[in-house]
Amino acid sequence: MEFNLQSSRLWDDVVEQTKVAKEKGIDPLLWALQVSSSLSSSGVALPSTELAHVLVNYICWDNNIPILWKFLDKALMMKLVPPLLVLALLSLRVMPCRRSHPAAYRLYMELLKRHAFTLKFQINGPDYQKVMKSIDATLHLFEIFGLQAMEPGILVVEFIFSIVWQLLDASLDDEGLLELTEERVSRWAITPQEMEIDGHDIYDEKKIEYHERLRNFNTTMAIEIIGQFLQNKVTSRILYLARRNMSTHWVSFIQSLRLLGANSAALKNSKALTSEALLELTSDSRVVLSRECKTSSLQKFHAVMAFGSMASSAGLCHGASRSDLWLPLDLGLEDAMDGYLVNTTSAIEIITGLIKTLQAINGTNWHDTFLGLWIASLRLVQRERDPIEGPVPRLDTRLCMLLSIITLVISDLIEEEKEESASVDETEYGSTNRWKEKKFPTKRRDDLVSSLQVLSDYQGLLAPPKSVVSAANQAAARAMLFVSGINVGSAYFECVNMKDMPINCSGNMRHLIVEACIARNLLDTSAYFWPGYVNGRINQIPYNVPAQAPGWSSFMKGAPLTSVMINALVSSPASSLAELEKIFEIAVNGSDDEKISAATILCGASLIRGWNIQEYTVQFITRLMSPPVPADFTGSDSHLIDYAPMLNVLIVGIASVDCVQIFSLHGLVPQLACSLMPICEVFGSCVPNVSWTLPTGEEISPHAVFSNAFALLLKLWRFNHPPIEHGVGDVPTVGSQLTPEYLLLVRNSHLLSSANIHKDRNKRRLSEVASSSSPKPVFLDSFPKLKVWYRQHQRCIAATLSVLVHGTTVHQTVDGLLNMMFRKINRGSHSITSVTSGSSSSSGPGNEDNSLKPKLPAWDILEAVPYVVDAALTACAHGRLSPRELATGLKDLADFLPASLATIVSYFSAEVSRGVWKAVVMNGMDWPSPAANLSNVEEHIKKILAATGVDVPRLAAGGSSPATLPLPLAAFVSLTITYKIDKASERFLNLAGPALESLAADCPWPCMPIVASLWTQKAKRWFDFLVFSASRTVFLHNSDAIVQLLKSCFTATLGLNIAPMSSNGGVGALLGHGFGSHFCGGISPVAPGILYLRVFRSMRDIVFITEEVVSLLMHSVREIACSGLLKEKLEKLKTSKNGMRYGQVSLAAAMTRVKLAASLAASLVWLSGGLGLVQSLIKETLPSWFISVHRSDWEEGSGLVAMLGGYALAYFTVLCGAFAWGVDSSSSASRRRPKILGTHMEFLASALDGNISLGCDGATWRAYVSGFVSLMVGCTPNWVLDVDVDVLRRLSKGLRQWNEEELALALLGIGGVGTMGAAADLIIEKD
Repeated sequence: MEFNLQSSRLWDDVVEQTKVAKEKGIDPLLWALQVSSSLSSSGVALPSTELAHVLVNYICWDNNIPILWKFLDKALMMKLVPPLLVLALLSLRVMPCRRSHPAAYRLYMELLKRHAFTLKFQINGPDYQKVMKSIDATLHLFEIFGLQAMEPGILVVEFIFSIVWQLLDASLDDEGLLELTEERVSRWAITPQEMEIDGHDIYDEKKIEYHERLRNFNTTMAIEIIGQFLQNKVTSRILYLARRNMSTHWVSFIQSLRLLGANSAALKNSKALTSEALLELTSDSRVVLSRECKTSSLQKFHAVMAFGSMASSAGLCHGASRSDLWLPLDLGLEDAMDGYLVNTTSAIEIITGLIKTLQAINGTNWHDTFLGLWIASLRLVQRERDPIEGPVPRLDTRLCMLLSIITLVISDLIEEEKEESASVDETEYGSTNRWKEKKFPTKRRDDLVSSLQVLSDYQGLLAPPKSVVSAANQAAARAMLFVSGINVGSAYFECVNMKDMPINCSGNMRHLIVEACIARNLLDTSAYFWPGYVNGRINQIPYNVPAQAPGWSSFMKGAPLTSVMINALVSSPASSLAELEKIFEIAVNGSDDEKISAATILCGASLIRGWNIQEYTVQFITRLMSPPVPADFTGSDSHLIDYAPMLNVLIVGIASVDCVQIFSLHGLVPQLACSLMPICEVFGSCVPNVSWTLPTGEEISPHAVFSNAFALLLKLWRFNHPPIEHGVGDVPTVGSQLTPEYLLLVRNSHLLSSANIHKDRNKRRLSEVASSSSPKPVFLDSFPKLKVWYRQHQRCIAATLSVLVHGTTVHQTVDGLLNMMFRKINRGSHSITSVTSGSSSSSGPGNEDNSLKPKLPAWDILEAVPYVVDAALTACAHGRLSPRELATGLKDLADFLPASLATIVSYFSAEVSRGVWKAVVMNGMDWPSPAANLSNVEEHIKKILAATGVDVPRLAAGGSSPATLPLPLAAFVSLTITYKIDKASERFLNLAGPALESLAADCPWPCMPIVASLWTQKAKRWFDFLVFSASRTVFLHNSDAIVQLLKSCFTATLGLNIAPMSSNGGVGALLGHGFGSHFCGGISPVAPGILYLRVFRSMRDIVFITEEVVSLLMHSVREIACSGLLKEKLEKLKTSKNGMRYGQVSLAAAMTRVKLAASLAASLVWLSGGLGLVQSLIKETLPSWFISVHRSDWEEGSGLVAMLGGYALAYFTVLCGAFAWGVDSSSSASRRRPKILGTHMEFLASALDGNISLGCDGATWRAYVSGFVSLMVGCTPNWVLDVDVDVLRRLSKGLRQWNEEELALALLGIGGVGTMGAAADLIIEKD
């Protein structure tokens, strides 16, 4: 504010009055009284901003004498002038002249110490806003900080920050350090504006010496005042607001402060502050808003959240394991093993986000986080160390998760720490900093080492499954030889027998984990010297290695790819990237036979068991699936034709369930689909008049290559499901997004420029693979034949077949296929074909089969298949075709073109859902009979579901009703049981199997048990798998059974019943330890968590899950609290002295179990419906729950139970949101957070305002709000920035009405610039 002294005679009189008082030496108190009286009589309000300008201008510098400073001090004491404005005016005048007027500088700092730390009474003054605006005009705060808001509270923050920064830059300048800062000059007016003279005393040596001492003292004093600002409860919190909301300025400030702390000479003379103390004050963790929690409910909430560490003794109470913190991780890992789930998102990305979420919410360190990750992954392996047989992922997928995916997750987390540190250093210290040497942090790496060392305490989890015992023993032997000083290459282990080693070299899973970490440079060989890692040492190598033993070592030395060598390389995984690169080079540039051999090797053990290099193996295979156009290629057909043998080897080599899951875990499914589409397009358009002979002697045709590629492509999305599946709100479920278009969309998203994803190593890997195949986006329109089939497939599922027009090409193809399928029948009197082929009656017996097979491209055949199957099924329904003839004809069609099985599946799926076909009796004459083991299947289903309490419907009332199936389902199951259970048929059974199960599950009970009974007669070793599949359908026909299953999940996890398998509770009870008839005592009950994970994906209605889960959560809280109170009472009867202590332990245990229940609830909601269901929960379910009146009483201890219920809901809600959106803003899903979170926060604020009437218990509501806000503030602060400023202010006001000042302050403090002013006012008011 500019002020003109001559504009008012009043101020002239004040100046004259002051001048007279100065000359007469009047007492400052008397002067102040006279000025106050004069101004009051003139109607001037006090304190006066105008008087502040008058006095400072009069003193500086014509009247810089002690008595004038006393006048000013007395004016401040008597509140004639606003202190903050006086300090602002003095800083502008004194700082530049501090060297020529050191006494004035000292007096200014004394006034700072006296008035800058007493802000409370100043902000309550009548002219608070006017004073702050005057300060803004004086110091030009807007020009410096650029904040548009003009709230007084914001100006207070800027003022305090500017005063401290001025002192800092002045101190740096006085010590000659200012030039070492990044800017080299100060943004403040601190540089001397005049010559260093001091009137007539310029040549007075004593005066000069005194001034020099005073200047040195002033520098020390200024640094000490900076320390006081950083230490004072009020100003340190205000500076925290500056740090959060003016980060760019704060970085420059903190850089200068650390420079001062490390190099100041004046600081060494200070008795009040040390260099180390000043540097400690600059740490990020030093300045926080909530130094202590004074409010009772916040204390209780922090007590609930305090049991996050794995070392917590309370976490071990009542069967709760210390690793149960990571229950969502266990569920997520197990869910990834579902064979019916082919995820488009890399497991690395999913698990990394999950780990960050759980670490933030649980408040654990990285040691505990890594240990929890290892334990959960080992449990995943041990849970199915002897898996049941069937078309499901087995042990190889679980080992991929443990030894490849998890180590890559940790590798990315460690690399992220380095990049974040480098970014911070670059920002805070500058790229050319000359005083601080940058060091990469090793905290996460050190915690990884400590977690692996502690892992040896978990011997029960480390026992290797039979199939990896040899690999574990080799890893242990490698470490023992290294420790013994014996250097052997990999060739030694390719031919050594562990039994020949002189010392026991039995290894375990930790040895394999360590090797995987060493291979990715997470550890070095010093790990071999960990205590207890090896069993001993040897003096010499047992025996020498043969000179030319076939294996990777001899191959790398130049040995040729003979058949013996190929077999050796296929059966043993590569040990290094260099070995893989050499094979890949051969696959790209070798001869045709060498390309086939290299492809075979890549799809062998290196893919399945090459855990240390698996990410490179899948990348190389994916790149080979999209070979580039040769430079000399001139043909009219696609260049892919020339690669047919190699492509077929690759496709067949990765077609198994485990291989598909491995590609899925590594996030390569979208790119794999993109590579398969052109192969399908090209080979599906070829007339089968050419063939290729493989080195094995097998002959393949374009139909074979197409069918193999097409079958693999279809596994990558749920092609047999309706195009519009269940959805929640505006977000469809993940399952319904798995379409060809969606797969290509995800793949194209991987093509983001490296500049956008350089911080995400996983996305960088995916981008490199996508770019190597095609640097441009790919769309479905690029594959017209595939697109036509896909649209026909969608129409087939959505509606009945259109009328087939006679005389068209499709009509002729249909007749030709029917003639081929039913050639013998067509010779009889009842032909089922609409057009008789002219060649069918004249063909001789020797060439009958070949002459009837249409020489058509695969796409043309697939277009006709729905009409062919419809005609055959209609003929069977009308008795013109027997069931056996129908099955044989369909099998002939599938043998002719295996890809036709996909269209057969889609047709049968559509027809079953329409329900227009009559049921057929499975009597053993016309149709196969399940009677032989139907009752056996029923008994086993009951055993599997025994732990859930769900009643299994009788398969047949009284055992007399005949088994029936809808005709399409009967035809489909009859077709599938004609296949042999061998490797050749496996890839097509893997396609038909899930479709058959889905088909049977959609039919009325007991269709699926009947199908299982029929199949168990065909494949006895699949019995366990088939019975388990049949047991799943019990839940799909009864929503009450789903609720009972959910209840069983809570009961088992929390140990709330007395059943032997769940009495201990925790993850073990929820997910069990595998099942199957190979266990001692036969097939056993399946853990409820496993059942739910294998059921929920087939549920059509998932919206009701949220209400049921909330209800079960609150019921569980009631059960936990009431049982704990009873035990507490019993103990108090035993000893009254220890009663209080026991009560605390009992409450701690109850809180831990409540948190476990909430964690389970959040996991179930997130897994069941993903983002859509979570948003429905927060937007609809929870508000309805709070508004509704809950009749059930909380029973005994109602206040405590109600409070625990509120905290449980808060933890549950925040965890759900964190799973869906992440704790930060790095995921794409976080873009949906502001809308949903904003709606929920508006609901909370409106209820606190009294605008919404609540029906729930008041203690529950208060606990929920305080708990939810506390978790947001402490664990997900980025969420607060998504909330409207007005809503945050209203929430803060409501919290203050509950005496939650600390929480209200913390909320405002991280709400951004919009709430900074209110936060500053609250900080000062609380002083």
